[in-house]
Amino acid sequence: MPPRTPQEALGFLAGLNPSGIKLGLERVREALAALGHPERRFPSLHVAGTNGKGSTCAFATAALRAAGHRVGLYTSPHLSCVNERFQVDGADISDEVLGQRILEVLARYPEAAHTPAPLTYFEFATVVALWHFAQEAVSVAVMETGLGGRLDATNTVSPLVTVITPVSFDHMEYLGNTLEAIAGEKAGILKPGVPAVISAQEPEAWQAILRRADPLGAPVLREDRDFSLEAQPDGTFTYRGPRYRPLEGLSLALRGPHQRQNAAVALAALEQLDARGLAVPAEAARVGLASARWPGRLEELGSRPAVVLDGAHNPAGMKVLLASLDALYPGRVLHAVFGVVGDKDRGPMMRGLFPRCASVHLTPLDSPRSLAPERYLHEAQALCGDVYAHASLDDALAGARAHAQAEDLVLCTGSLFLIGAIRSRLMRNLGAIQRQS
Repeated sequence: MPPRTPQEALGFLAGLNPSGIKLGLERVREALAALGHPERRFPSLHVAGTNGKGSTCAFATAALRAAGHRVGLYTSPHLSCVNERFQVDGADISDEVLGQRILEVLARYPEAAHTPAPLTYFEFATVVALWHFAQEAVSVAVMETGLGGRLDATNTVSPLVTVITPVSFDHMEYLGNTLEAIAGEKAGILKPGVPAVISAQEPEAWQAILRRADPLGAPVLREDRDFSLEAQPDGTFTYRGPRYRPLEGLSLALRGPHQRQNAAVALAALEQLDARGLAVPAEAARVGLASARWPGRLEELGSRPAVVLDGAHNPAGMKVLLASLDALYPGRVLHAVFGVVGDKDRGPMMRGLFPRCASVHLTPLDSPRSLAPERYLHEAQALCGDVYAHASLDDALAGARAHAQAEDLVLCTGSLFLIGAIRSRLMRNLGAIQRQS
């Protein structure tokens, strides 16, 4: 029976398979047509890539809000609760409103409640997001792809500007086994005549993107050729691009050397939005870079020992994380809490991280895709001399803390499922301490 109340509607969404993936746009287009095409009621900034998508979206969203726009932000996956995926003006959607939006979608497209469900979890959530943004009368939506681009449910929007962040190996079972093939799928978001802001890429990825852009007549703005963000001796940054030139004395709210690239790409996208009629003054861009928030990415919670959370979940992300640790925590002794899903390329991540750790604490994840620690314990033991396979996340975190000295660092990484669960625990504990003080 279809849901009748907002609470039942939340249960309906949760009941869709969150791991189900069926690439293709026909089902989503049918649903959006039934809803009167909400995706056409506001302009969009559409962001694809392998790593850095979320941070780029966070920078762009903060700047657009600083410019006075009512901004919708759709990202995935969430860390702690699904409400995080649907933001308007920096606020997560409430349970009551999310449940109501689901009911509104089902009333106009009842086929979505059929068994088996025609839309996957991500597809249905995307439709709800677009409907929600239309009802909230946003002036712009920042849309992050789920995976790929060409056949991703978000590729039903008509963007003012598209963005492709660094492309690397991930989701190869869906996107292909070569960097060229993966980049080609990501470049599927490019549209005729729509400016495309592209981060620095490996040559194979860059050529694949150009092969998509050229026939479409999509103007391409390339990092380090058309725009750049340079670090200055005083710790600030200077941006040079087609419109904001130069923009000096910039500071970045998000930590890590890699955020320079994400901020540069966001600034170039904002310039293009401004050029296409969505006003984003340079000073709003400055405020956005200095005020952006993106939890679970090099986020430090607690002290003695400090606990650092980072959602690195593929080899390229781990490489970036390790470089950031060298820059932010030079010489600190590491104790890792590590969990991974079974379909990820864990080998390069482990080989990069584990030899640098004094101890490693493997944990299962709260996901049907979780890889049991016992399955790869032997691999971990070959890379670090002190490795433990724990039965629960709480045990793994406690184990890492017990092994760490006050000035050491407990690093939690390997999966966003892991980061979301640990962050929820730490924030609850922090809240309890604050209430008692």
